[in-house]
Amino acid sequence: MVAETKLYDALNIKPDSTQDEIKKGYRKAALKWHPDKNKDNPSASEKFKEVSQAYEILSDPEKRKVYDQYGLEFLLRGGQEAPQPGPGGGGGGMPFDGGVPGGFPMGGMPGMGGGGTHSFHFSTGGGTGGFNPSDPGSIFANFFKQGGAGLGDDDDIFAQFGGGGMGGRPSATSRGSRFRESNGGNGRHRAPTPEVTTVEKSLPVTLEELFKGGKKKMKIRRKTFDDSGKRRVEEKILEMEIKPGYKSGTKIKFKGVGDQEEGGTQDMHFIITEKEHPLFKRDGDDLRATVEIDLKEALTGWSKTISTIDGRQLPISGGGPTQPGQEMVYPEQGMPKSRKPAERGNMIVQVKVKFPSSLTLAQKTQLKGIL
Repeated sequence: MVAETKLYDALNIKPDSTQDEIKKGYRKAALKWHPDKNKDNPSASEKFKEVSQAYEILSDPEKRKVYDQYGLEFLLRGGQEAPQPGPGGGGGGMPFDGGVPGGFPMGGMPGMGGGGTHSFHFSTGGGTGGFNPSDPGSIFANFFKQGGAGLGDDDDIFAQFGGGGMGGRPSATSRGSRFRESNGGNGRHRAPTPEVTTVEKSLPVTLEELFKGGKKKMKIRRKTFDDSGKRRVEEKILEMEIKPGYKSGTKIKFKGVGDQEEGGTQDMHFIITEKEHPLFKRDGDDLRATVEIDLKEALTGWSKTISTIDGRQLPISGGGPTQPGQEMVYPEQGMPKSRKPAERGNMIVQVKVKFPSSLTLAQKTQLKGIL
């Protein structure tokens, strides 16, 4: 006979459950009530905390023994006084001289009276020297790090929760911090609380797309959990807006669209990369192009036609002589400025002079006479 069954009910298990059954119960309940899977359900966060606290107590034989005999409230108070006898059982008097077994010294909890029936809820701290529940996210993370319920796929679950499951690269930011907690004078370390990772993927875009702007769709595959806690892969279509003038390195950010992990769902950042263009090279908001003329044209004059980024044909010419490497600037023929789309950079055309590979003696003589 146990004093109460609230923690067992939270995990949907019986009071005589084995440790393996407790683990399986927690695994199923935690995945069901994880806040990330229940963003539209405000009560899910509290349920997640309840099942986490239930698992932390019932998975510890000493805490479970105290809970079974005297109930949750007694455990949270650290054994200040025994609960009054009631329908659920539980004897009166002080069962331990030095405190609750398992390292819970005696101590009072300000504002809490003894006995009575209270509804089960997640507690952020017990009384002085009482039981202090760990962070639910840390409990969840450590559960899978340590092999969970031993159901065969826990390693895969935690690996995917840790990031990188989308084929991108997790950002190199700190994923939590380690802190120390004092409990009855004896310090103990808690595991880090992981944060959600960010996956970065490249998004190749043509210069024409960056000039015009528009929308681009991408299909991704993400790993989630179904209601039974099993891992599944689903496809999702993301639509991203390319604004005119975006540059290489610009990030388009999506929150909570990647793999589910222990702290929530991965964010995804798509980083624009410019595809190589056959004619232009981008230089900020300017576009650079090259035209090639022969030596005769460089000396006597030339005329060419060049395509602009928006598809027009622009006549360009030089009256000669034209120096090798000479640049000709055409204002407002470059890329739109992302902050001022109505304004554009310049198109810069560099002239490359092609020299003959050989000259006859007569040609050299003639050139000497002319030059």
